[in-house]
Amino acid sequence: MVKELEKAGFPIVQMCNLIPVASTVGANKIVPTISIPYPLGDPATSKDAQWKLRLSRVKTALEALTDEITEQKVYAVK
Repeated sequence: MVKELEKAGFPIVQMCNLIPVASTVGANKIVPTISIPYPLGDPATSKDAQWKLRLSRVKTALEALTDEITEQKVYAVK
């Protein structure tokens, strides 16, 4: 689905925790997440820690949207 959306001209960033799967299916811009049930947070941590986890990943994804790339790239989360 990611490839089809990109072909239609939509910029796409796939956020997932299964990086090898995303790479295999052809996602070009990949941002790692935390886990399958909680991709952008960890309920075992404080609300402040969860906020920081989410913010860092969403910022990375937004930056990736504007990045011009020529091959697949997995972005490091800051």
